[in-house]
Amino acid sequence: MLDFNRDVIEASHRQPVLVDFYATWCGPCKMLAPVLDAAVKTASGPLKLVKIDTDANQDLAVNAGVSGIPDVRLFVGGKQVGAFTGFRPKPAVEQFLASHVAKSA
Repeated sequence: MLDFNRDVIEASHRQPVLVDFYATWCGPCKMLAPVLDAAVKTASGPLKLVKIDTDANQDLAVNAGVSGIPDVRLFVGGKQVGAFTGFRPKPAVEQFLASHVAKSA
């Protein structure tokens, strides 16, 4: 069971945490999932990926203000430092990660 505070907020004090709010029926979510997996694997430093199914975690998605999916957010030091909604190709995701993690370091 996902504990957002423990698995995202607290964990982001040790390493950046990329959160992917998705749904199994969402086409763009299915396209983005392997892009995020690959970007995390090739990131220049440690990076944790947390995937949150919005159908199974509706309260969490509502409390987080998710209004469209895929909704991707980056947390560093307990704070959200960046976000985007919708599909992005791998180079754009890598640039997003590089720019936001570098600013927060």
